[in-house]
Amino acid sequence: MPSSQLLNLPIALPSCRLSLPEGTMNWHFPFFLVASVTWPSVCSQFNPLSLEELGSDTGIQVFNQIVKSQPHDNIIISPHGIASVLGMLQLGADGRTKKQLTTVMRYGVNGVGKMLKKINKAIVSKKNKDIVMVANAVFVKNDSKMEVPFVTRNKDVFQCEVRNANFEDPASACASINAWVRNETQGMIDNLLSPDLLNGVLTRLVLVNAVYFKGLWRSRFLPENTKKRTFVAADGKSYQVPMLAQLSVFRCGSTSTPSGLWYNFIELPYHGESISMLIALPTESSVPLSAIVPHISTKTIDSWVSTMVPKRVQVILPKFTAVAQTDLKEPLKVLGITDMFDPSKANFAKITSMFNLEFALKLEQCVINQVSDLFRKKRSALGMCCCETLQGFIGCLTE
Repeated sequence: MPSSQLLNLPIALPSCRLSLPEGTMNWHFPFFLVASVTWPSVCSQFNPLSLEELGSDTGIQVFNQIVKSQPHDNIIISPHGIASVLGMLQLGADGRTKKQLTTVMRYGVNGVGKMLKKINKAIVSKKNKDIVMVANAVFVKNDSKMEVPFVTRNKDVFQCEVRNANFEDPASACASINAWVRNETQGMIDNLLSPDLLNGVLTRLVLVNAVYFKGLWRSRFLPENTKKRTFVAADGKSYQVPMLAQLSVFRCGSTSTPSGLWYNFIELPYHGESISMLIALPTESSVPLSAIVPHISTKTIDSWVSTMVPKRVQVILPKFTAVAQTDLKEPLKVLGITDMFDPSKANFAKITSMFNLEFALKLEQCVINQVSDLFRKKRSALGMCCCETLQGFIGCLTE
């Protein structure tokens, strides 16, 4: 059975409706979206529990911790981004700091490198009709000297550039980093970093992971079918909002948590055939989304994919734009990654021996920009349905 690498996980949004014409089953409550990439040729080399599954599960664990603290908020997390940033750090960590990273991630970069390179190569391949851009970089203070193995391994494993930045002038450094991200994503990701994340005196290094994704759904939501419909939020209040709709054949199914809570799931594939949007939602309106989230893992999602069957269903989704900024420090500490946030314990000797480093990880920008029935690029409308995602991780190392 193929395994899934998760690019964008997940968005807890207030409402969705799926109805089966045969039985007319309607659901109006929070749902869970996943953009999943399936790579049979990659994961077959790493079974029984593939490395990409481990990387994704790290992101799911982080997501679960955030849901506990923000049960009613929209939450967007990228397991691929988390695996990349933590992997980049793992290359520079030593001692107990490295051990904590390896324990939580459950793999070492030496093992995961081959897999990450294959995944990154596959998702940005010209054979993939969806637009995916991935950019990794380490920006270091002008007078800082990095350890050669850290630089060369990051370049080899993560295709990561190492560049200089003038952190003494936060505005200038911010502009330089944003210009690089903008260039690497062909102008699609703008202003990833804000100057207030930098400290002109203490900041020594910034890690950047940016992903841009734009995909057209294989089965289109036609603009003429978009109408204002009742949107029921998590608090039970109703609103009239534009909703996409289509009646078509989709792979879908249902399952239950170990405690017996049933939920449904459906796959909306993108036209590139490599990436799909998966939607899961409870079957009973009285069951909160937070009740099924702890049950969801990469293995769970793999089981969805393997048990789905084609059915003719009506799918109704709200047009939406979701924006989230999340500080990942507390979720990672709960999972056991603590030393790198403590200046007296953080050990990044393999990055540089010039100064002590404390790491502060922040998800600076992660945006699902316009799930809609009209695909737009710049100002030209191409008349297609799409999901557009911009996401970025910013990690700052300070002395």
